[in-house]
Amino acid sequence: DEEEDYMSDLFLKQDVRPGLPMVRRVKEAIQKEEKQKEANEKNRQKSIKEEEKERRDLVLKSALGNDNKGFALLQKMGYKSGQALGKSGEGIVEPIPLNIKTGLSGLGHEELKKRKAEEKLENYRQKLHMKKQANEQAADQFRIRFKTKQEERKMEGDLRKSQRACQQLDMQKDIGVPKETWFWIEPEEEDKKDEEDKEDECTSSDLSVSEKLHILTAYLREEHFYCIWCGTTYEDSEDLSSNCPGDSAADHD
Repeated sequence: DEEEDYMSDLFLKQDVRPGLPMVRRVKEAIQKEEKQKEANEKNRQKSIKEEEKERRDLVLKSALGNDNKGFALLQKMGYKSGQALGKSGEGIVEPIPLNIKTGLSGLGHEELKKRKAEEKLENYRQKLHMKKQANEQAADQFRIRFKTKQEERKMEGDLRKSQRACQQLDMQKDIGVPKETWFWIEPEEEDKKDEEDKEDECTSSDLSVSEKLHILTAYLREEHFYCIWCGTTYEDSEDLSSNCPGDSAADHD
């Protein structure tokens, strides 16, 4: 090989920017790879399915001619190309499209999949509905418990109020001992006794708060003609029955 003439015009006109030869080689490699792919695609032998699809698409795209027996019969009955079927032209214009089955699944498999998907969606909706109902029931139960607790607290307050009134009225009549131990508010003891003694004092009665309140208010009305709801002591039973609305908080509301 002859040595290059570094003083010639051909050498001086060459682009010698850094990195340019590398870019040129990459482009050439990409072009060579694309040409190889095109050649492989042309030389590749098509499968039977691909050939059948191409022939089918070609036939479906081409319009029916006079050589088709069915089309020839339609023409004899007065049909013209592009005209709707039917005596008054209310039928279809385009042929019913083919639905070629290419998968390996059996007949009815797609309907089964669709039905299973619908059942799954329905089960999901039912679960959501049941969860919503459970949340609503939990909220209702919470409101009921909260209301019940408030009512219990109110009854406890009314019972203490009745006990104080009973103690004052009994003492005014020189009654030194309550008819029932729980009719009066027991004084707080400074010296605490043993746990067993305290448990015996706390379990002095098995009555509920509402039962105690009902018994004590009845005693106040009969013995002292006093109504805790009105906060009034009446002269006698006749005055109580004629001027007091009732014997419970609901009657006084």
